[in-house]
Amino acid sequence: MGGVIETLLLQMKAILIAVTVLFHCLGQRCILGQGPLCQSHSSCSECIKSPGCAWCSQIDFLKPGESNERRCDSPRSLKERICNHMINPGLHPLTNVKNSDLSSDRENVVQLKPQNINITLRIGVPFEFKVEFKRAVGYPIDLYYLMDLSYSMKDDLEQIKTLGQKILKKLKDITDTVRIGFGSFVDKEMLPYVSQVNARRLNPCPNRIDTCQPAFSFKNVLPLTQDAREFEREVSKQLISGNLDAPEAGLDAIMQAAVCKDKIKWGNVTRILVYTSDDTFHMAGDGRLGGVFQPHNGQCHLNNNGSYDGKAFDYPSVGHVSRVLQDNNIQLIFAVTEDIYPAYKALSALIPQSVVGVLKKDSSNVVDLISEAYGNLSATLVLEQEGAPKELDISYRSTCKGNHLDSEWKEKGECQGIKHEPITFNVRLNASACLTKPQTFRIKIQGINEEVKITVHTECDCDCGVAEEASKHCSSNGKLSCGVCSCNERFLGQRCECKQQTDADSISNMLASCRPDNSSVTCSGHGICECGKCVCQGHYSGKFCECDDNSCEYHDNKLCNGKGRCKCGTCDCSHDYTGSACHCSPSQDKCMNNNLLCSGQGKCTCNVCKCNKGFKGENCSAFTDECMLLKGCVKCHVKDGTPDINICAVECLNATVSRLVGTHELRCTHEATMSYDVKLGGDGKIVLQYADLPRSVDKTKLIIGISVSSIIFIGIIIIIIYRCLLELYDIREYQNFVKVQKQTEWKETQNPLFKGATTTVYNPLHDKDENEKDFESI
Repeated sequence: MGGVIETLLLQMKAILIAVTVLFHCLGQRCILGQGPLCQSHSSCSECIKSPGCAWCSQIDFLKPGESNERRCDSPRSLKERICNHMINPGLHPLTNVKNSDLSSDRENVVQLKPQNINITLRIGVPFEFKVEFKRAVGYPIDLYYLMDLSYSMKDDLEQIKTLGQKILKKLKDITDTVRIGFGSFVDKEMLPYVSQVNARRLNPCPNRIDTCQPAFSFKNVLPLTQDAREFEREVSKQLISGNLDAPEAGLDAIMQAAVCKDKIKWGNVTRILVYTSDDTFHMAGDGRLGGVFQPHNGQCHLNNNGSYDGKAFDYPSVGHVSRVLQDNNIQLIFAVTEDIYPAYKALSALIPQSVVGVLKKDSSNVVDLISEAYGNLSATLVLEQEGAPKELDISYRSTCKGNHLDSEWKEKGECQGIKHEPITFNVRLNASACLTKPQTFRIKIQGINEEVKITVHTECDCDCGVAEEASKHCSSNGKLSCGVCSCNERFLGQRCECKQQTDADSISNMLASCRPDNSSVTCSGHGICECGKCVCQGHYSGKFCECDDNSCEYHDNKLCNGKGRCKCGTCDCSHDYTGSACHCSPSQDKCMNNNLLCSGQGKCTCNVCKCNKGFKGENCSAFTDECMLLKGCVKCHVKDGTPDINICAVECLNATVSRLVGTHELRCTHEATMSYDVKLGGDGKIVLQYADLPRSVDKTKLIIGISVSSIIFIGIIIIIIYRCLLELYDIREYQNFVKVQKQTEWKETQNPLFKGATTTVYNPLHDKDENEKDFESI
């Protein structure tokens, strides 16, 4: 049963794949075994924009009356029509402007190859190339620690003050070159986020025992440095702060940390931003509560002290922050407490190259969290484009670990579980429209500062040289370019041979001669009237372009089976082919059997036998039911009297009939008295032989008699056996009884259980009287 189900699943999968391929072909306008169908155009530049088309620039290529669209066709068709000057832009080789080899050398790190290329595309024709990536060993890291300093993070601040050395040591397990920086954030310095009461503004702690610093949106405490002691020294100076509401200015801080590259001192290395908090974040629109309506402009607004108060601009949106982080190749690690983990998990899903880790209440696990999060980030590769023109479709296929190539093209190139092994991405470009000028865009790995610069050109113009003015081919009334005449004003025709008259009557008369009647459109709507004659467009022909030379029947996906030409909707077959679609081969080899066409019992049409009634098979060599076929023939010959030869000939299908001597039991029977056999002779004629059936006993009565006798006989035997067994049983029981009687011994002793019928009763008074008498005598 399992094998059957597996077979059915495989069949369904095969059908699904076949349907997918079919729809793909239909979408690409292709026929099996061929490329896209060419859509004809009247100019060379428009022609080469159509996939599958080429342009014939040969001067005398067109026949009289043919339109210029006939110059635009598939290369194969143009070659068959003997075009010796064809314009058919093919795939241009990729030009490497810069293609340095991959390297882990610290002086010249190259992780992405190539670096700069030029590509020329033809509209609708895909172009593929490869991009290689290998993560450099020991690549430097910049880590900026961004911490929430609201009052609820008090215990976390105390823990972070001693973690500088531990963070650097952990990261140096990955690379020798590490820099670390520190920044902090609270919230905007305005209501309703921060109290504006002077005492509370200067010391926003919830109680008088603690000392807090005034709130701020973001502060760059320590730019990136390699000195862990300086990190611990500057962090140790920090005091906790506080605000009124729960959410913080986290997105404001991330924005400033990303765009203030000079003040943070970001290097051209792997950039990591660690964000720690125990609460949620304000986002775009929340600033209106404080009267701030100006959207964030994505610029750096740090003052000389490295602080940002956030009063001028609203909080940035999530999308804005995501775009800025990608533009600056910064990878983001959220280290948040467990109760707000879901909120930051949802935020991370909107920011590429970001991960979320659960932070303990006192941040004691932050070192391990950073190490694990960086490992997860570096193990994931995402290749995507940036700044690509809308006319360009870009897709990717990745070759990740194990040299396994993706089966489908995707919008991004992705690989998981990557360390330092080489990765290859196949990139496919396909232009859907012409570019007005060369366009440059970039392909890059998320979180990596290297990129592939790609400049794309589209080939949309034909290089036919300088146009020939007053060309003789154009009757000196136009210029010749790409084999086509561009006529001067008031001249018409394929060679500008027609001069248009100035009076309306002449023009109307010329147009009238291009109509089959006064009510119809000019040239049946399928051509142009030039010089009073129809110049048909596309695949139309005829005096009035009334004939569609592409409307004939197809066979094997070919017009007129490829064995003829379509003329006005009818196939004109060649090479002795026949049929409405020229599908009938002149050969009759498949119909032959024993040197007879269809075994003499059919007609050969299109090299296929069409059998007479009663016959079947590829060569009509088998009967459908021979007994029924000639049953009337046998009846005609065996009926009383002399048979009518003419009637019997019709019933017998001109078969050769003979009666066999004696009795025979043949394949077919007639009325239980005759048997007959039907065969097909070597000459194609039917041979019928019949004979009398042998006389036989009535088998039905014999079977019934034997059955009844058997039942009675078996019944008698059963009764006799039963009586014998019963008699034997009685004899055995009687013998057992006699044997028992003989073994019984009768003794004369009294049965101890026997009690007599007489009872002696003694009167006690009687004994008393006797005793008294004895006393008196004494």
